Formats: sequence, C-alpha cells, structure tokens
Amino acid sequence: MDKVRVGVIGVGSMGSVHLSYLNSVEGAVLAAVCDIDEQKLKERSTQYNVPGFKDYKELLNSGLCDAVLIATPHYDHPIITRDAFAKGLHVLCEKPIAVDVKEARITNELYQSKYADKLKFGVMFQMRTSPTLRKIRELIADGELGELFRFTWIVTDWFRTWTYYASGGWRATWTGEGGGVMLNQCPHNLDQLQWLLGGMMPNRVTAVATVGKRHPIEVEDEMNAILEYPNGMIGHFITTTGEAPGTNRLEIAGDRGKLVLEHGKITFYRTRTTVTHVLQNSPESFGGAETWECDIPVRSRGPEGHKAITQNFINAILKGEELIAEGVDGVKGLELGNAMMLAGLTRKIVELPVDGDEYQQFLKDMAAKYGGKKTLGQRKAVVDMAASFK
Repeated sequence: MDKVRVGVIGVGSMGSVHLSYLNSVEGAVLAAVCDIDEQKLKERSTQYNVPGFKDYKELLNSGLCDAVLIATPHYDHPIITRDAFAKGLHVLCEKPIAVDVKEARITNELYQSKYADKLKFGVMFQMRTSPTLRKIRELIADGELGELFRFTWIVTDWFRTWTYYASGGWRATWTGEGGGVMLNQCPHNLDQLQWLLGGMMPNRVTAVATVGKRHPIEVEDEMNAILEYPNGMIGHFITTTGEAPGTNRLEIAGDRGKLVLEHGKITFYRTRTTVTHVLQNSPESFGGAETWECDIPVRSRGPEGHKAITQNFINAILKGEELIAEGVDGVKGLELGNAMMLAGLTRKIVELPVDGDEYQQFLKDMAAKYGGKKTLGQRKAVVDMAASFK
C-alpha cells in the first residue's frame, strides 16, 4: 500500500478542520466524506471532489477507504469505531473515544482480542505533540522531581458563550453530548493528567460540579475535583467554561521541587537537596529548602497538533511507526472524567476503577433530572476553531 485512503465521518466544525489538511499528509488521500446533514455533506463532497455518504455504514461498505477518521457527536464514536473494525478499516477517532467507560472498555476488549494484530487504532490527543508537555513528561520520567507529592491544574480558559452552546441542538445535553466541559473541552487535559505521570491513576475522587452555573444548559459547566493516589499524592483539577479571563496553570510538586507550566513556559523550582531531607534534618524551625529557579528550555521535535497525530497514524499503517496516542489509551482520561462527574454531581466519594454500569445509570439519572433545561434556541455561530485549540 502506497497511499492510505481515508474517509472522514462527520464534517462539521472539527471534521472540517481535518479535511483542510488531510490531502497534505504524506501517504494519505481523502477518499470519501460522510455526514447526516445533507447540506454540509454536499458542500464538502463538492469542495474536495470525493463521494459523499449520508449513512456511515454505506461509507464503510463502499470499498473506497482503508481507514476512517471519526469526528461525529460523542455517543457515535464507539459504535462507528467497532463497525469500522468489523469492515477491516483502521480507525483514528476524535476525543473522547466514548461517553462512558463501559463503552470504551467494550471497544478496547474487542480491538485487543480480534484486531490489534492487523488494524491501527488511534485517538486524536494532539496535546501529546506539545514540546512543553513532552518535556514535562520527560522530566518526571527521569526522576528530576523525585517522589511526586501534588499536582494542581487550574484550567479555566475554556470560555464558551451562550452562542456556542446554541450552535447545535446536541450540544450541552445529556442524551446528545453526554456531558459539558468535562466531555467536550477537557478530554485533552484529562489525558495529560495520566500521560504526564506515566499512566498513574488515582484510586479515589471527590468533587463539586455545577450544572448550568453560567449558561442555560442541562450539563455541567464547572468542575472542582480532588484526586487521591495510592502513593499519597493529591491532585486538584479546576475548570469552567464561564470564567474570563481564564487561567491555565499546571503545578507539579515533588521531593526535588516544583514544576510550573504557565503561558507556554516551564519553570523548575529545583531544591538543592530533597525536601524530605530538609524537613527531617534542618535545625531551623521555619527555614525552607534552598531553591534554584530554572527556566527549562524546550525545543520543537517536529510537527505539532492535529496534522501531526494524523501523520503519525498514517505512518503507523504504512511504516509500523509507534502511535503517539493509541486508541486504547483513551479509556484512562475518560475514566478520570467519569469519576469526577459522578463525584461532582452526586457529592459522593468515587473509588476507581469506575463501575461502568453505575456510570451508565448515572447518565440516565442526569438526563431525567436535567433534560430539557437547556433553554437556548438555535443561534448561528461565528466559529474560529483555531481559537479553541490549546
């Protein structure tokens, strides 16, 4: 195979972004598009001079594609992914890979048991290509911070207007989207919470979340969570779509100091000796550890963003390159989000792993309790997708 023929399923805001660069990805060619919106489908089919399908199953059965890129509403992601596997197609799925961990686990088990040896499965976690985040992951993996004590991520720069939520009937509904800020804006941040830490997951979550605090919607638009880890580390995660000016500040503290990421800059407050040594042996009552403030240089390692993830996916198919973001990894950040949602809206402590059946019942309960409370009518939105990417 010299070229991977790619079909894009879902050509709305995010799907259109992928269409804009796909033919410039080395080894890839756009072969077909699919969308249930006939007008959008006709426009994109004409614009790119490729066949268009209203039903994704017709695209899967067409024989025109070797792989699909899925950019539909969230609930469709696991269904289309599994159907694509059954047709022998590679899958690159937009985040999240599912709305709930049970569906994600079903997809993973199916893939690993039947298709992993012949098909590639990737997820669109483009933040993994960020040089700054890759450097932080490297520093942690190399032990530069020593034992980890705490992380705090204040990510309140996901500001969204009422018009944003009114731009699609499925948005900000339990049955259409399956959640709000945690499922739409934060999957990348949630992925980073485990990816930066080498896959480390908490065992217990408490949280306070609010439905429709700043928007007339039926899902959460604010989350404040505390995560407890088996080694004693504590994490804090704070986010909202209703605050401006927002903050995006990540702190990770350990036995050798503290890393801070803000405004694209990494600062390492490195202690001369371990914090534990100073804590246990210093003759001073109030003295702290001698600390050096270091600006960490970051060099680009090549292309970044959505196109880089797609290029890597194509390279994995054609050349056996290791995937930057494997689809099966998508369950980890999703589980963090499910745990925070369950804890935040029930005000109960949630133990991990999350019970998949319990979370599916929670979604039904939330739909019954809050369904219909989105009072926004349809509004035509001015959309600049580049402004959304972090």
